[in-house]
Amino acid sequence: MSYTPIIQSHRTTGGLINRRRDFAFTFDNRQYFGYEGDTVASALVANGVKLVGRSFKYHRPRGLFSAGTEEPNALLTIGKGADADPNTRATVQELFDGLSARSQNYRGTLTRDFMAVNDLLAPFLSAGFYYKTFMWPAAFWEKLYEPIIRAAAGLGRLSGEEDPSVYDKGFLHCDVLIIGAGPAGLKAAYEAGTSGANVILADDDFLPGGRLNAETYEIDGKPGALWALDMASALKAMPNVRLMTRTTVYGVYDHGIYGALENRIDGASKPRQILWRIYAKASILCAGSTERSIAFGNNDRPGIMLAGAVRTYANRYAALAGREIAVFTNNDDGWKTIFDLQKAGASVPVVIDSRADSTMEAPAGVRVVKGEKVINTQGRHCVHQLELSNGDIFPCDTLAVSGGWNPNVHLTCHQRGKPVWKDEIAAFTPGGTLPENLNVAGSANGTMTLGKILDEASAVTAATLNSIGQKSKKAKAHKTSDEPFGVSAYWYVKESTKRAWVDLQNDVTTKDVKQSHKEGFRSVEHLKRYTTLGMATDQGKTSNILGLAVMADVSGKTIPETGTTIFRPPYTPVPIGAFAGRARGKDFRPTRLTPTHDWAEKQGAIFVEVGAWLRAQWYPKDQETFWRDSVDREVTTTRSQVGICDVTTLGKIDIKGKDAAEFLNRIYSNGFKTLAVGKVRYGIMLREDGMVMDDGTTARLGENHYVMTTTTANAVGVFRHMEFCRQCLWPDMDVHLISITDQWAQLAVAGPKSRALLQKIIDPEFEISNEAFPFMGCSEVTVCGGTRARLFRISFSGELAYEIAVPRRFGNSLMDVLMKAGEEFGATTYGTEALSVMRIEKGHPVGNELTGTTTAKNIGLGKMVSTKKDFIGSVLYKREGLNAEDDLQLVGFKPLDPGRDLKAGAHFFGKGTEQNINTDEGWMTSVGFSPSLNTSIGLGFLKNGNERMGEIVTAYDELRGNTQDVEVVSPHFIDPEGVRLRG
Repeated sequence: MSYTPIIQSHRTTGGLINRRRDFAFTFDNRQYFGYEGDTVASALVANGVKLVGRSFKYHRPRGLFSAGTEEPNALLTIGKGADADPNTRATVQELFDGLSARSQNYRGTLTRDFMAVNDLLAPFLSAGFYYKTFMWPAAFWEKLYEPIIRAAAGLGRLSGEEDPSVYDKGFLHCDVLIIGAGPAGLKAAYEAGTSGANVILADDDFLPGGRLNAETYEIDGKPGALWALDMASALKAMPNVRLMTRTTVYGVYDHGIYGALENRIDGASKPRQILWRIYAKASILCAGSTERSIAFGNNDRPGIMLAGAVRTYANRYAALAGREIAVFTNNDDGWKTIFDLQKAGASVPVVIDSRADSTMEAPAGVRVVKGEKVINTQGRHCVHQLELSNGDIFPCDTLAVSGGWNPNVHLTCHQRGKPVWKDEIAAFTPGGTLPENLNVAGSANGTMTLGKILDEASAVTAATLNSIGQKSKKAKAHKTSDEPFGVSAYWYVKESTKRAWVDLQNDVTTKDVKQSHKEGFRSVEHLKRYTTLGMATDQGKTSNILGLAVMADVSGKTIPETGTTIFRPPYTPVPIGAFAGRARGKDFRPTRLTPTHDWAEKQGAIFVEVGAWLRAQWYPKDQETFWRDSVDREVTTTRSQVGICDVTTLGKIDIKGKDAAEFLNRIYSNGFKTLAVGKVRYGIMLREDGMVMDDGTTARLGENHYVMTTTTANAVGVFRHMEFCRQCLWPDMDVHLISITDQWAQLAVAGPKSRALLQKIIDPEFEISNEAFPFMGCSEVTVCGGTRARLFRISFSGELAYEIAVPRRFGNSLMDVLMKAGEEFGATTYGTEALSVMRIEKGHPVGNELTGTTTAKNIGLGKMVSTKKDFIGSVLYKREGLNAEDDLQLVGFKPLDPGRDLKAGAHFFGKGTEQNINTDEGWMTSVGFSPSLNTSIGLGFLKNGNERMGEIVTAYDELRGNTQDVEVVSPHFIDPEGVRLRG
């Protein structure tokens, strides 16, 4: 079968693409063709497409600017519907058959953007305009400014549909991680691999080789791209080397840990992306360098590109950025563009070198203009003419600009390393304190010529291997020549009267930088934020140095004196989906089930998420049609007979050691050294700032053995806090902790008949009468003929109550046994809703009251804060602000109209007082309907609440239309003397 090639207007011969496999794709609903090995950007270049997007602020027409991750303009939405992925850089998106791409950030069409009117308003939208404009009049913000800003903000748009893609996470370990598969990275990986080290070589491109694929270099007598291919093949054959293409190392973290994002070709691949955590003994950064531009009048037009990118499209992708391509440079590297373009069949009408003393020579037919600059360009959707400082005008459809190269120092800054200036290359290089065991080689280190890059890679690899105790083999020398690399620092054309663009995505101009200086925002950090320089999705990869140079010039300082901002992760944007991985929807985090979950499910329980737990909320009966019917029944039955509730979710911490009592004494605000064996004590735990961290009970089961319970919400936090105290604050104490939350099933048995029920299942040798086992007692017992258990006489509901714990595997059976044994007592199970009602009736504070902003005094437990011992939080608890006479105090509330419901969140005001922030006296924290009192009741904080019993205040809840008068009462609505729980 014969093959008919697809005609593409700007495609040439050669390149590293597979012409035997063509792909059809669409851009803005128009069909184009490309080849395997293309990016979306190179395919658009091959099809003669110039206009690809609009700038953020002024909506200026934008074209392709670069050929890599530094691209500021060509941000496209790839895919349709739920698969749409906005803000994807066309320069790194690998082409696949059927790909759909759309341009972004316009209203109307790409060629006729209604928002381009912003460009006419440019004099009013200069640097910092948002700080000055939107402050007045104040009333305009909510109704005018904010809606307009929100409508105009953003670049691409999410589909709003659930992402169908799969994301995953993984962990890798190696001796040496090499970041970047350019000439330095390939050389380093080969030498480390042949020396026997376990190596990971990661590169964000799908084709290893870096600039070797974009240039016409030769190594050992063969084209650089072919040398890179051979090296990659050799590395793949090594069992101790892992070559990871399409993988960006985006962050450097402590202890030799690196974050990396691996991409798949298209959205249909599963997983679409993998987030790797790489643990490396040592690493070598071979990330290369990024070309920068020169700022001149109207230098943002489509068709004005970096010279290195123009060469990349011509050499690697066999795609010409234009037919008539001019070159503007301040360095020798830019001249290579002329020769490569002519070889590819393009016409180069002129090369402009800002250096009057440049010794570079152009081939025949190319006009050379030295010592001059481009001061202006013409063309709306594509440049078609440029004007020089000497008045000459040249027609062209593309302008290749080279202002020099910046080493990619980003990862060296992730642990506060500060780059240092190097005059020879007019750029910052890695400096300061580098991340531990990270070395740098190649152009990322400021070494800009191929021969020296390969030599440096060998030397750095040998040093790196030696640092981890790995012997290195003698490096093989390569035959290559050092190309010329002379550069003269030239940043922007001062003679230009037109706007000169520094940051193309955020529309920052040289004028904006100068205005920042004029208005006093002269530090590099202020410059960045005042002008938004470098705050786009490219993180200023092509604009930061240029902006700093302009600031240095107007400040009369050098660039090193002006300084530079440093970088933080991620190096390139990382989708939130990748961070989440498979943890989404119901898999967002593991769902923890209580030991009695199966039993509750069979009873038709309604479940509720409580943190990571799924707990029974209530147990509806056939005749109950409303949730309150079930809850009221459960509360009433528990208070009159007996109720059973699974409380396994409470944090349980086993504490042992000869210093355990002293340890608890320092952790809790009340005393624990006097707690007797066989007793339980309620405790309050404070943070260092004096605020309540958590409350709970601790039982002493033996001389040096305690069991602590915490609230469900704070179980993990309390355990971490205690481990910190044990390991860091008091490492010499003999105390050991272990979480036993998942080892023991624990059921609360509450109500006046709870003792009678437990006597039926607890083995007869254990006496649990009121005299033998009083309130706040504890003991290890056996149940049902020898099954070990723990029994605690504690009450959360305010009734005679116990909590019984058995090994988790018996939890479901224990519930079944208790319910069968309790049939004669009319036993019921109750869920979290009834539990909440009963604790409100009893005035027990929980999460709604323990918010991290309340003190022991606020919740009515000030007497539990000892004044006779030291403990965590003891000093700052005494602060004057936490001990005001009119401080907030936890009290109860009843509606004056028993038929009306209270609402949590309502704020309290004195009756007849105007409601504003200055007269606010507190808020309602918890509410519930009490079947015992046949009315809604609530707990809340009220200023000087204990002295205001019987007072009528207003519960203000205008948002929900529930403002009403309420009576201040004791928070202990049921049995305030505690007679029932001691009976």
